[in-house]
Amino acid sequence: MRTLALSPFAGLAGLAPLVVRIIVGTIMAVHGFQKLVGGPANFGAFLQQLGVPAPTLMAYVVTFVELVGGILLILGLFSRLAALLLTINLTVAILLVKLDVGLIAPADQPGVGYELDLALIAGFLVILFAGPGPISIDRILGLDGPASDRA
Repeated sequence: MRTLALSPFAGLAGLAPLVVRIIVGTIMAVHGFQKLVGGPANFGAFLQQLGVPAPTLMAYVVTFVELVGGILLILGLFSRLAALLLTINLTVAILLVKLDVGLIAPADQPGVGYELDLALIAGFLVILFAGPGPISIDRILGLDGPASDRA
């Protein structure tokens, strides 16, 4: 039975990981670039105000993970590792910074909720569990995927 007559899209399933990688990778790379341009030390001062432990070190780690991890996802290189590190990054951000704000920040409360973080984590988990897909440097180099797919 053809559900909702969407079977023509089944042939495009191999593009799904590419689309997810490009979208979540771009968002993270831009966030990392923003922190780099603003100065990781300035971001560290913000983290210190929030009570984050080792704020300067964490600012540099977060900037690096977001910028480099996002670029790696776009390229499809070391995709699962990048997805894992970015998942950890955003999980820590939710727990240390956004949990008190809530899923969506109330209109009368400053701050940003963690709805975007959860959506990005969902994309990272797709890459982590399903892999980067056939259109990736990982697959070209034989770093990911079944051996039969690498021929």
